[in-house]
Amino acid sequence: MPRGDGLLTHDLDPQHPGPQDACGVFGVWAPGEEVSKLTYFGLYALQHRGQEAAGIAVSDGSSVVVYKDLGLVAQVFDEPTLASLRGHIAIGHARYSTTGASTWENAQPTLRATPPRGPAGGESAATTIALAHNGNLVNTAELARRVAELGITDTNATSDTALVTALLAAKPDLSVEAAALEVLPTLRGAFSFVFMDENTLYAARDPQGVRPLVLGRLERGWVVASETAALDMVGASVVREIEPGELVAIDEHGLRSSRFAVPDPKGCLFEYVYLARPDSTISGRNIYAGRVAIGRALAREYPAEADLVIPVPESGTPAAIGYAEESGITYGAGLVKNAYVGRTFIQPSQTIRQLGIRLKLNPLRDNVRGKRVVVVDDSIVRGNTQRAIIRMLREAGAVEVHVRISSPPVKWPCFYGIDFATKAELLANGLDTEGIRRSIGADSLGYISLPGLIAATEQPKTRLCRACFDGEYPIDLPADNVIGKHVLEGLAKTASSSGGRAPRREADSSHPGENARRAGNDLQAGGGDRVAASPGGADALLRP
Repeated sequence: MPRGDGLLTHDLDPQHPGPQDACGVFGVWAPGEEVSKLTYFGLYALQHRGQEAAGIAVSDGSSVVVYKDLGLVAQVFDEPTLASLRGHIAIGHARYSTTGASTWENAQPTLRATPPRGPAGGESAATTIALAHNGNLVNTAELARRVAELGITDTNATSDTALVTALLAAKPDLSVEAAALEVLPTLRGAFSFVFMDENTLYAARDPQGVRPLVLGRLERGWVVASETAALDMVGASVVREIEPGELVAIDEHGLRSSRFAVPDPKGCLFEYVYLARPDSTISGRNIYAGRVAIGRALAREYPAEADLVIPVPESGTPAAIGYAEESGITYGAGLVKNAYVGRTFIQPSQTIRQLGIRLKLNPLRDNVRGKRVVVVDDSIVRGNTQRAIIRMLREAGAVEVHVRISSPPVKWPCFYGIDFATKAELLANGLDTEGIRRSIGADSLGYISLPGLIAATEQPKTRLCRACFDGEYPIDLPADNVIGKHVLEGLAKTASSSGGRAPRREADSSHPGENARRAGNDLQAGGGDRVAASPGGADALLRP
């Protein structure tokens, strides 16, 4: 009998989730420290970037061990588990998965060993690589063909992460650092990697720097994380961002930096709107201050005659504060969020099902009754959430409901690591602002302009990826359209039906316009627990 998993999703409507980031990554090199616990707390700070699965890999200098499972960080790890993960290097991963495939195999870090070189037990013993990834590659089908051409047949991979790990491990005559300098330039798309072998921590960021990645300093070591908030959590000071096109290696000899590509910065604009924690900093801009500035700009661009400004908690709060400050309209609470509603296997009755979003939000009737209300939210994807909120506020007695959105209309899907809806499902793809206003039932609707949003980030337009808003993708997508959530599953099916040969073309037409999923299928070998150990370089992950 399945049990509810108790996952505390931040989706107001779990059946129609808003934009989701793929994951958060964390890495630490700190001899003498409890690196597994540092990684645990780092992932805890990055939980907002992924709530489906979590994993930690550690090395004591002679072997690499991975422990991962489905669930929140606090559900996957406990004190005994962390105490068993001993070493001086660790990497961690918190994963968000898209529809389906929420399985143990899809958790990260991935693990792979290089083929042994020379006689067993000699100086050329295998090296084990563990890797965690935030982002999404767009040349996954090409990478799958390369892996197949190398004769690597045991990956069972349906993720770009597993493919990259296999390619790094396929160069036994090179050090991991040298192998990375050969493999990384061949990758296209968004990637912020943390990876490790028995002795070294590595971090790498794609030439566009789409996803954030920052370097921090401990008293006795170094830390790499998706956001500065994770550095704060473990007491690390911020040193700098990992630069676009940079590979960093950290070991007993110190920190080394190499360039594998010419930087062409295109940081994700949506990080400033929604994805990053408000207490993080990206490119020198505090996210909370940026979101308040977005709200101020929104009030200037789309003022409203109203009595109360309220946010859709929690992501709309800073922008709502900015809107209220700029407009002079009173700021207050109008919606209360139940933070403890998770997924459940108890099937709701039709009566309960009709309540929908009320399971997550409830209006403060005394606050909104008889008032003209401005509701500030971060984005509109399908419109279901806003439609339900407006209906709820009207039933609670609001006489007018004016909706203000702190991002421009989302018209294009993301292929670089955000799970939006398909293009056909994006409300702004088929309707203009007036059509959307009628669809959601608002008295008025205003989106911040793209120039207004960019100005609030304090970044030049040329250094930002704006593809979901203007359709200008900074990284070329494959001309053969071999892209999508399930591209590798499609390749695997075709290969199976063609006698194991990797096809040259295989488009997943059932999911057009969706970003490739973080569906990390690791190497598998028989049964076992959630621990994957690699004493001396074993190359298999054990699964239950």
